[in-house]
Amino acid sequence: MKQIESRTVDEFLLPEEKLRGIFLQKLKGKTAIEHALSHVSVELSIDIIAKVINRGNLGGEAMVLFFNWAIKQPGISRDIHTYYIIIKALGRRKFFKFMIEILHDMVKEDLQLDLETLSIVMDSFVRVRQVHKALETFGNLEELGLKRDTESLNVLLQCLCRRAHVGAANSLFNAVGGKIKFTCVTYNIMMSGWSKLGRVSEMERILKAMIADGFTPDCSTFSYLIEGSGRAGRIDDAVEIFEQMKEKGCIPDTRVYNAMISNFISIGNFDECVKYYKGLLNSNSDPDLDTYTKLISAFLKARKVADALEIFEEMLVQGIVPTTGSLTSFIEPLCSYGPPHAAMMIYQKARRFGCKISLSAYKLLIMRLSRFGKCGMMLNLWEEMQESGHTSDMEVYENIINGLCNIGHLENAVLVMEEALHKGFFPSRLICSKLNNKLLASNEVEKAYKLFLKIKDARRNENAQRYWRANGWHF
Repeated sequence: MKQIESRTVDEFLLPEEKLRGIFLQKLKGKTAIEHALSHVSVELSIDIIAKVINRGNLGGEAMVLFFNWAIKQPGISRDIHTYYIIIKALGRRKFFKFMIEILHDMVKEDLQLDLETLSIVMDSFVRVRQVHKALETFGNLEELGLKRDTESLNVLLQCLCRRAHVGAANSLFNAVGGKIKFTCVTYNIMMSGWSKLGRVSEMERILKAMIADGFTPDCSTFSYLIEGSGRAGRIDDAVEIFEQMKEKGCIPDTRVYNAMISNFISIGNFDECVKYYKGLLNSNSDPDLDTYTKLISAFLKARKVADALEIFEEMLVQGIVPTTGSLTSFIEPLCSYGPPHAAMMIYQKARRFGCKISLSAYKLLIMRLSRFGKCGMMLNLWEEMQESGHTSDMEVYENIINGLCNIGHLENAVLVMEEALHKGFFPSRLICSKLNNKLLASNEVEKAYKLFLKIKDARRNENAQRYWRANGWHF
């Protein structure tokens, strides 16, 4: 009987939840855990391994034990890319002891660590401000089968500069000077770090050292100089650098134009932004996603909606597809002021070009349409959201019910409320009270009473669920 019940419960669990659940049983010994894992009816894949490790709250020891069992299973490749999963997961959760042990295991198994592995490890330390551990690891690279050469130095400098530890990067840069050969990339990494802080004097020092070392500044160098000058508020100097690089025969590329556009956005000079954007269109380079994202976001922030829509249209025509996050960032400000027309235009054009829309974007649009009483559009959008694979949550149901109540579509509002309750969502008391009052005002006393009983049952079930979960019973 227990076996049948267990099997029935398992049917409701995802594969990764079944595997993770083994560690909740508190089995004693590695052999017992591996035996239990082997008897879970799951078709193991790299994707499932990643979900088990990245989600939930497994400890470092449990993560390593599961991973070591998983890579022994048939169909799972035991290569460097599979190890990236566990190294990233351990680093993200600060299980550094286990992360280093995995690296040593890789060396023992003759798996050659690459620069990507090194980047993951270094960034894990630097991200939580343990720079000394990153430097210590760099000093002991030979133990991991790597060399302390230019490429590994560039990886560490990149991690430090990206996380704003430019002072530590500069100290390392000065310490290894003459011991490790620098390249143009090394100097540009240092330039990028100082650029983010707007330290023009430091950038000039790096530039002089770069030229003295026999390297010619390239477009990356100039883009960092321009960006850093802009951050320091020296826009005129940035314009001068831009003109000088053309005189020196270095043709500006997309990154350089993007830096100029960013500088003029920062001071709100949109005429100059458009001027450099048009200059980019007329050059040998093409605008990229960064160009369009900067311009559209700036126009939306300044409430220049028509200009933003025009640039968005140009971006799609150029074949540049915005990321899901970028689209959400475009829709969000449009849903904070004015009617939802412009936000819906962005959505419809993006959908026509096959862009993926996030659940957050759908929720913003539904909320805005609900507030403005555009319930026909709202219901169509809700249907499209479900067709795209997103599931409705309580926030979605509340906005749908609220919108239907506002325009007097009470029968539909009741149906949506019943669907929400059936799926285990319990809308807020404010929404329930609003719908109930609207029904009573329309003399729909019987409907209001029936709905009251259903809400009462749902509230009782919700309280029971809270009690279960408080006791660790996740049904």
